[in-house]
Amino acid sequence: VQLQASGGGLVQAGGSLALSCVASGTILSINRMAWYRQAPGKERELVAAIASGGFPDYADSVKGRFTISRHDAKNTMYLQMNSLEPEDTAVYYCSADVRISSRFGFYHYWGNGTQVTVSS
Repeated sequence: VQLQASGGGLVQAGGSLALSCVASGTILSINRMAWYRQAPGKERELVAAIASGGFPDYADSVKGRFTISRHDAKNTMYLQMNSLEPEDTAVYYCSADVRISSRFGFYHYWGNGTQVTVSS
């Protein structure tokens, strides 16, 4: 299983970016999907998560500005980021709990990072 994140870039404060994360490989089902971010010199933190039933959860710092969603038929997760602030600058990583076979449980996978830079 591979997770490929994309959509990062450079944007001015107040602007918007949309991230995507596509899971590929042998996939039976995907449970929880999530976005994390890591700024220079800081620990990786949870940004937003969404369960298979579509119930989203957000870090307080992004509530009202970011929207997480998923398209299960495409094994894809999205993060719409609005009203971006310089403090949102970080490498954003996607993750997913994936089941590859009915013989196994869910395993946690990480995707590559995509850089988001917000200028003031």
